[in-house]
Order: sequence, then C-alpha cells, then structure tokens
Amino acid sequence: MTDSILRETATDAEPTDPASLLGRGDEAQVRADDRHVFHSWSAQATIDPLPIEHAQGSYFWDYAGKRYLDFSSQLVNMNIGYQHPRLVAAIVEQAQRLCSIQPAFANDVRGEAARLIAERAPEGLNTVFFTNGGADANENAVRMARLHTGRQKVLAAYRSYHGSTAGAISLTGDPRRWPSEPAVPGTVRYFGPYLYRSAFHATTEQEECDRALAHLRELVMLEGPHTIAALVLETVVGTNGILVPPPGYLDGVRALCDEHGILLIADEVMSGFGRCGEWFAVDHWGMTPDLITFAKGVNSGYVPIGGVLISDTVAATFADRPFPGGLTYSGHPLACASAVASIRIFEDEGILANARMLGEEVIAPGLAELAAKHPSIGEVRGLGVFWAVELVRDRATREPLVPFNAAGADAAPMTQFAAACKSEGLWPFTHFNRTHVVPPCTSTPDEVREGLEMLDVALEAADRHTTDA
Repeated sequence: MTDSILRETATDAEPTDPASLLGRGDEAQVRADDRHVFHSWSAQATIDPLPIEHAQGSYFWDYAGKRYLDFSSQLVNMNIGYQHPRLVAAIVEQAQRLCSIQPAFANDVRGEAARLIAERAPEGLNTVFFTNGGADANENAVRMARLHTGRQKVLAAYRSYHGSTAGAISLTGDPRRWPSEPAVPGTVRYFGPYLYRSAFHATTEQEECDRALAHLRELVMLEGPHTIAALVLETVVGTNGILVPPPGYLDGVRALCDEHGILLIADEVMSGFGRCGEWFAVDHWGMTPDLITFAKGVNSGYVPIGGVLISDTVAATFADRPFPGGLTYSGHPLACASAVASIRIFEDEGILANARMLGEEVIAPGLAELAAKHPSIGEVRGLGVFWAVELVRDRATREPLVPFNAAGADAAPMTQFAAACKSEGLWPFTHFNRTHVVPPCTSTPDEVREGLEMLDVALEAADRHTTDA
C-alpha cells in the first residue's frame, strides 16, 4: 500500500476549530446518554462513557478536541479505518436507491456481496447466510450443524468468546457466560493450545500441539462421537488472548472431525477480513472448515452485518428441506453495499499486504524491543495486525499482572496501565492481564510506531507492579 493511498484513509490533522465540532451536537446533548442509554456489560451507575465526536483513518477525537490513536480498532472491527470515503459513498449511494428490502426478495448488492465473499473463501464454501452480526452468525452455524448431522453436542473452547445471545453465550468459554448459566444445553468444553500457560504441561509448540489434539481425541471418545454435531473454534483466539495455533493443530482438528463426521466451525468474526493478513485466518494454514462465521471486518462495522459461509455439503442439506431460521435484516442492502465496497477497497488499496507488512516489519520487532525493556511483558504473540502483550508481575513465575477475571482493587494495575495509555493519546484494548495491539489494517507504519512509543511510556505503569520494581 502506497503512502498516498494510506493518507486517503488516515490523517494526522486535528480539527482546527473545536467549537465548530460542538456546533454539530455539544457535549451536553451527547451526555443525554447518561440518562437514557443502557450500556452493555456495565453497572450503569459506575460508568462515565467518553463522548466521541469525530473520527478519521486511525484516529478519533473527543468533544474537548483530544485525539486518540485507536490501537483497539474499536472492538477489533475497524479494519478499514474510520470514515473511508469510498465506503461512506457506497452507503450513501445505496441509501438513495434502496434502503431496505426483506430477505425473501433477491437484491443486486446482496447477491454481489455473497459472490465476493464466497470467491475469497476456501474452496467449497460457496453459499452465504447473512446475519446482523457475529453472535447470530454463530447461533445459525450451530443450528445448521445440528440439523445437518442430526446430533446435538457442540465442542467449544474454554478460552473463547462467540457472542452474547442465548446460544452464542452458551458456546462462550470465558467468564462472560457465568451470569447466563445454566445455558442452552449441549456445549462441551475443551482446552485449546496456549503454550505460555499450557494446560498440558508442554514445553514446546510441538508438544502443545500433540497434547492438545490428544486431549480433543479423548474428549470425543468420552462424549461419544455419534453425539457431537460440531466443534467450534476461533481460528486465532481473539479477546481471550490472541492465541495463534501451533503448526499442525488446525489440520489435526480437521482430521479428527472428518474421522467422526463432526462439522468444523471456524469463528472468524474477529480474525477474518485482513486482521491476520488474509481474507480468512484459515488461509494462513490452508485449512478448510465446513462453516465459517464472519462479521466485524467484512465492512468494518459501518453498518451491522455478519454471516455464515456454508460448505456445498451442508448447503445441500437444505436444498429440499427448509432451513428453519431467518432474520428481518438478513442481507440488508445498506450493509451488503458496504461489504461490496469494503472488499473492493481491500483489493484496490493492497490492504491485506499492508496488514502483513505491519505485522512482520513494524509490530513484531517493535514489541520485541518493548519486551526487552519492560519487565512487565511476559510474552508477545500474534500475526498481521492481531497481537497480544501478556503482562506479568514476575517473568520467571509468569504470575499475571492481575488475577484471572479481576475486578475492583484487584484490577488496579491494569486500570492504571489503561489510564496511562489514554493519557498519552492511545486508546488500548485490554482484557484480563493483556493489552492487545490491534490497529486498523490501513494504519501506516508511522502511525503504528507512534502507538508503540505511547505504549512504551504507558508500560511504566505496569512495570511498577513487578517484582523487579
């Protein structure tokens, strides 16, 4: 991606007249939020959401005019950056022609979006069921697997997040599922590979791979393979650690599923569409799932959209048998128009190559330098523009900087670190004892280096809590 192209989607220019921004809706109006908006995952009386007025490229601004470099891509979905002019124009053009049509009709942009997505998917996945987002994509993928196989159980990882709707939160392995239990029955948990904190006492990637696959094989045996409809995994685990699977793991899972007639569902809601430097993260390993779920990066969340890519074999199940599910806004024209525009922009502007370059030439070496400097960094890992920095109190023992699922005073070291990032003008993505480096795929090398410099300063807040302090 050339510098000129990158400048089209990112800017260093701050608004020159903050007062002009307030004219489009002052802070008092935005803070009507306090009284009327019910926020997700929050105790309403304890939060003070930052009002955001303006965004461009890799940055956003609050109403006071402070600029933040977004190292979180919002919720790891702003792959194409903020306010890309071609993507905005595509939505406007579609809105002027046809804002909405229900899914029983055929529509040109819906068909084109499905074609473009299928053509970039692994061979044999040629059909798309559109949803409103990632959670309902996972819901419908599991429903398809159960109907296709006639089985009910689904294997899902402990370190995972698949959404917060009833079925998706049942698949989710992290603590966000706890308040919703008992959940939809049929989910069986497994441990995926995570060498830094191995559940299998492994010391090498090969050991971790072999033992994780042996664990899955035994679990399938004990549960009864004839009862298992699907195994769902995040190709690269997202919020729960950006856990990149070791070589051979995905192929081993594929072989185990094939052996027992179990469908393999790859949740690529976070890892797909450029985040790992490929259209789909599975392309990095050349593995083909039976179903792929997507959302977020397909259009960077400019309009809500998600979907399920369906293999020809599974799609054939519903050739003469109705699929018992649907959504009013499935394949919404505004969303599909934005997906079409996004895919074309990705190709025209070399965004996949840019994501790979950033990972290999900027983020990996930059984080290695930070790890050599800061005793709070236990490990860095990732690929593309999808990286995690694991923060610890003690490198030798690998004690996390904060306890698992910490809150309140226990979470203070991470709270202080996040506050230090924001003070520097860097918006971080933090979860448990980690900060994730997940800027837009369109970021320039200079922007990423700027973010790493701010991260360098903020890490001093974490260093103060280490045994070396």
